[in-house]
Amino acid sequence: MDKDRASARLRVLLRHLGGRSAGAVIAHHTSGTVSPGSFHPQQFQYTRDNNVLSLEQRKFYEENGFLVIKNLVSDADIQYFRDEFERICRMKVKPLGLMVMRDVTIAKSEYVPNEKVITKVQDFQEDKELFRYCTLPEILKYVECFTGPNIMAMHTMLINKPPDSGKKTSRHPLHQDLHYFPFRPSNSIVCAWTAMEHIDRNNGCLVVLPGTHKGPLKTHDYPQWEGGVNIMFHGIQDYDKNNDRVHLLMEKGDTVFFHPLLIHGSGRNKSQGFRKAISCHFADANCHYIDVKGTSQENIGEEVLEIASKIHGVKDVSLKDVWRFRARVVKGERINL
Repeated sequence: MDKDRASARLRVLLRHLGGRSAGAVIAHHTSGTVSPGSFHPQQFQYTRDNNVLSLEQRKFYEENGFLVIKNLVSDADIQYFRDEFERICRMKVKPLGLMVMRDVTIAKSEYVPNEKVITKVQDFQEDKELFRYCTLPEILKYVECFTGPNIMAMHTMLINKPPDSGKKTSRHPLHQDLHYFPFRPSNSIVCAWTAMEHIDRNNGCLVVLPGTHKGPLKTHDYPQWEGGVNIMFHGIQDYDKNNDRVHLLMEKGDTVFFHPLLIHGSGRNKSQGFRKAISCHFADANCHYIDVKGTSQENIGEEVLEIASKIHGVKDVSLKDVWRFRARVVKGERINL
């Protein structure tokens, strides 16, 4: 029944859109070093002119591709999102289009509806409780520094990284988020990723390779891990292993904003608890869709269509259709996306 409703909603939305225009280091927000004299105001290309970011913060993001803002989201909001996640896990609510994922090591026979088997919920744009994260004024204030005033929420996730089973499947391979996105330009896209509790190297914090946002989109595919790999966990096949790495140690409510070309990942969760974070990728509504056929993104594009077909029960939709179904305007007006 839910699949039929999701399918009907997707078809209605696509018809509605048819007439639209096509088209161990602690990383504080001032952490790291910026080369003296390496910036001039007219050379900023990854941040927008406004009065939110300090000059030091803009320089840091331009040089490194990420920026941590401490204590941005309140404890009350974090608890609000936790409660809704638990309701989803216990199947008290079933948002349309939601993708519920579990670790590859959890057999279907072991599945019971609780948060100990759900490792991620994705595409929660139809869940008004979780989607409120994407509309928080304190989040959008910073997002606008990277996207401009017309903001689309494009991709949503709540990650519940489980304690590692011993097969290292809780880790996430190094990757670039742009690999998943069939829209450009990359400099008008940003991720907001908020820690829902204390996060460190023991429970699998984010690790970033500073400055890699200045490079090209690299080829991604499933890593050949002995213990298995989770669905859609593509990784970079070649990268400079000598590149500096920064482990983002974060407290509850801390939020990191990062560029979609920044190489990042996360280690395995060596603790006994689940590590939670909530995130959304935002884009300038003036961004445009691209055809990924014949590019390094063709593999993920085909996989997304296969999964969308299973979840929504619809055929003959394009990758662009899937993304327009996910996308929501959160500030300003909807233009291309």
